Amino acid sequence: MKVSREQMAENRRRILDVASRLFKDKGFDAVSVAEVMKAAGMTHGGFYGHFTSKDDLVAQALAHALAADSFEDGTFSDFVRSYLAPRHRDNPGNGCPTAGLAAAIRHQTPAAKAALAEGLRTQIARIEQALSDQGSADARCAAIGSWAAMVGAVILARSVDDPQLSDEVLEQTRAWIDANVG
Repeated sequence: MKVSREQMAENRRRILDVASRLFKDKGFDAVSVAEVMKAAGMTHGGFYGHFTSKDDLVAQALAHALAADSFEDGTFSDFVRSYLAPRHRDNPGNGCPTAGLAAAIRHQTPAAKAALAEGLRTQIARIEQALSDQGSADARCAAIGSWAAMVGAVILARSVDDPQLSDEVLEQTRAWIDANVG
């Protein structure tokens, strides 16, 4: 039975959504193609109708996740508060792909690294625009510094077994950005 173009596109989007969530939650190496396809409700054999390899899936899922990651529906301060919150820290599968995957990207293909670089450029530009609108004198510097601090804070907050320290990392990074940027 032939699948329509619309259904193929929907299947591909579902695979990318599932793969993005699983990769952010477990990491690239801990997720198999079979696991992605099962979670997407599809057979393993259908994978190669959409992707040439797992490396291709990794690069495309990363680009897909980064394209969906945005704060355009609020102010920069709202974004900072939401990003540097326990809810975000505690839900990596539904969280920021940069914080979830940046540390592991160095072991991936050039295509995956290029997808992360494009996502980084896009996010910096979004933050820079928001800070320019607030009258920031050096919005690009503030955007890069803020984004690096935010991503780093989430990575650190997720990496410790001390809930108080984890919360403090998020809170103090939020306070630092509020005092120095926003």
